[in-house]
Amino acid sequence: FRVGLYPGTFDPVTNGHVDIIARAATLVDRLVIGVAINEDKGPLFNLSERVAMVEEQIARIKDGAEIVVQPFDTLLMTFAESVGAHIIVRGLR
Repeated sequence: FRVGLYPGTFDPVTNGHVDIIARAATLVDRLVIGVAINEDKGPLFNLSERVAMVEEQIARIKDGAEIVVQPFDTLLMTFAESVGAHIIVRGLR
């Protein structure tokens, strides 16, 4: 059972994020979208709004892994271990 983790602030979620999520969902059995709380960055949207935006976008992805959205405020590796991630997905700017 392969678990992937795609972490970010998603402030806001973009078409690029959604593309990466859709591609990653074909590589794993379960994909966790980790929405970083990170209030120090001064996000445009609050945590619940960012989680809701990501959930709305992933509802459109029909193929691939089970996708779940989960906020986190720990070190990335601590969060990755807690969700049992085998891979961490990152995009390029």
